[in-house]
Amino acid sequence: MSLLSITDLSLTLTTGTQATLLDQVSLYVDEGETVGLVGESGSGKSLTARAALGLLPTRAVTTGSVLLDGTEVLKCSSSEILSLRRTTASMVFQDPRSGINPIRKIGDYLTESLRLTHGWTKAAADARALELLRSVGLPRPEAHLNQYPHELSGGMLQRVMIAGALSTSPRLLICDEPTTALDVTTQAEIIGVLTDQQAKRGMGMLFITHDLNLASALCDRVYVLNAGQVVEQGGVREVFTNPQAEYTRQLVAATPSIVVTDATARGSRAAVAVARDAPASETPSQGSPMLEARDLSKTYMVKGAPIRAVAAVSFAVARGDALAVVGESGSGKSTLARMVVGLERPDAGQILVDGTERPIAARNKEERLAMARAVQIVFQDPYLSLDPRITAGGAVEDALRLHSSLSHAEARSAVLTLFDQVGLAEKHAQARPRTLSGGQRQRVAIARALAVSPDVLVLDEATSALDVSVQAQVLDVVDAIRRERGLTLLFVSHDLAVVRRVCETTLVMRRGEVVESGRTCDLLERPQHPYTRLLIDSIPRPDWELGDGPKTEQPQSA
Repeated sequence: MSLLSITDLSLTLTTGTQATLLDQVSLYVDEGETVGLVGESGSGKSLTARAALGLLPTRAVTTGSVLLDGTEVLKCSSSEILSLRRTTASMVFQDPRSGINPIRKIGDYLTESLRLTHGWTKAAADARALELLRSVGLPRPEAHLNQYPHELSGGMLQRVMIAGALSTSPRLLICDEPTTALDVTTQAEIIGVLTDQQAKRGMGMLFITHDLNLASALCDRVYVLNAGQVVEQGGVREVFTNPQAEYTRQLVAATPSIVVTDATARGSRAAVAVARDAPASETPSQGSPMLEARDLSKTYMVKGAPIRAVAAVSFAVARGDALAVVGESGSGKSTLARMVVGLERPDAGQILVDGTERPIAARNKEERLAMARAVQIVFQDPYLSLDPRITAGGAVEDALRLHSSLSHAEARSAVLTLFDQVGLAEKHAQARPRTLSGGQRQRVAIARALAVSPDVLVLDEATSALDVSVQAQVLDVVDAIRRERGLTLLFVSHDLAVVRRVCETTLVMRRGEVVESGRTCDLLERPQHPYTRLLIDSIPRPDWELGDGPKTEQPQSA
């Protein structure tokens, strides 16, 4: 009997109108195997996984069967569900900061369930917590017990959440996008922790992700969901190298890769784009720099101690070219981008746009507007950078009227032209941000940034939180506008596959310093610095591709 068996699960939610969110979903997970659940946002992945723990929406109507270790979850009482969560299955959520109480210490989070529901003494629970923190690879378990969540990085806090999920030795571990917001090296560490713990404990694992590269490297079998239905299932290699469903083929085609293999060349739009643009991508322009940085430095004081965020960084980007800045969290790449835009003041160094030095700070309104016209930025989360009270069209129109003398009618017409350029319709201009999808909101943010016709566009992790198909659409929009306008890009990212698709040159940062730079294709295929090799080796790749890509030596301590 399977550890988890879901059969013909349908879920309908009534909130004014009736919506079918899951439609006859069936899947199973056996002990010791990892099963992937992939699809775009809204496909029903998380809802299916939560159903296994009885975490259903209010007013949900369900049919079908959900068997967890032989127990019918849909017919369990509240106390029976709690018992299953405490002994049989646990869940690791995407954002650990929203799942851990910020005003309680890590030790309290790890020991509360053991003490209150299993009757452990404080000493025994503390010992168990230390054992768990060591097992997930945290460096100072004793110190971490007395720390608050805000004192730990995202990767460290995700390890804490994994430790908490393992505290009662569950037989099934459900992971809901646990590495989406993490850089590649931290992601590799978290995946290593999960696979190590699974091997030691013999757990079954249901792994939810929209990252097909990660699913293909980690999972034994995979289910592809679209609009609440399973459209394809099977062994991971079979599904991703020979997809039968049109939706699966679209996902595979939209997934970028750092290598061009025979398999991806047949179906991957990203791989085709790399091959098609290879001459341009491999040869950066030789003209005068549109954007130049000379010995930029920035240091912060944290609790009286200096933290060097950026140290004497220099680069130059020709008009119409794209420079990628890559590195893990804390490398200084976002601080560098914010200095280029003017959101941070450098302690030393110069920034030049089209040969003109940017002032450290605007002295008046005219200088501030001129700085904004020269360089615009698109942030990672468009929902936080768009005013929820203003329509999408209104946000772009405000930018237009601030930087020009257009009348209301002229600005309105220009807004619709910009929306058309980024693939949006007139109806989207009337919508407020909360009614738009993530990809649509990001297109609005790009349209607003382009409204003032900047010389340089900075994209700060602008596609990292998007589904692969939406990401591909946004990158297509940026590429088309870049070619049309001769726009210069500074592309901040931790996704090297996306970087290969977009940028001619790449700059690798670590602890505020540039450790390697050069043409993107050369850097990815023949990395010189151990840290660059570590970044490349941390990218999840399926077993069947390991012999096809660039060969790199196993990195030593960087």
